[in-house]
Amino acid sequence: MRNKWLSMALVATTGLATGCATTSFVSTWRNPAAAPLKPEGQKVAAVVVTKNEANRRSAEDALAQAITKQGAQGVPLYSITTATDESTVKAALEKDGFAGIVTLRPVGTSKEVTVSSTMYASPYYAGYWGGGYYGYGWGAPWGGTEVRTDTIVGVETLVYSLKQNKLVWAGQSQTTNPSKVDGFVQEIAAAAAVEMKKAGLIGTK
Repeated sequence: MRNKWLSMALVATTGLATGCATTSFVSTWRNPAAAPLKPEGQKVAAVVVTKNEANRRSAEDALAQAITKQGAQGVPLYSITTATDESTVKAALEKDGFAGIVTLRPVGTSKEVTVSSTMYASPYYAGYWGGGYYGYGWGAPWGGTEVRTDTIVGVETLVYSLKQNKLVWAGQSQTTNPSKVDGFVQEIAAAAAVEMKKAGLIGTK
């Protein structure tokens, strides 16, 4: 179900136009038992968990680009191997000397409806009769009210050190009204980089 959800979420982002996308991390965690990362110049695999191959490739390309911007050599996993079994993927990454993995996985989606009115202080609302709300309300049933629906997508971001075989950093983010797959993924990756810099796990590039 989670893999199916990501396919649906990534497809849905291409048609949203209800507002600007914004991403924030609602929780983060740093593994105190893991050594600090040194990703500069190292190969880091970009992984997006979905069974929709087209969506996966687009998202992993975007994630790899974001990783590269932080000084590492981001590589989409699909370009290394198309296999899905653990032993084959592990062997392929070890053969090419990958130092780490950044993986994105969806954890939920929701709709948030906001209803607002800015006209309660107007003369039309002062009384019900005699030129008040009765005539105004029935004459303009939608006047003075704004209804906005926001789509909120929750994503789990995990950073693993393959040399240590340990989870180094984890975070859960929420993105409001994502518009395109590549921009959606890059925004998450950029926000994650900010959080990891705060934690001292990567440099200030």
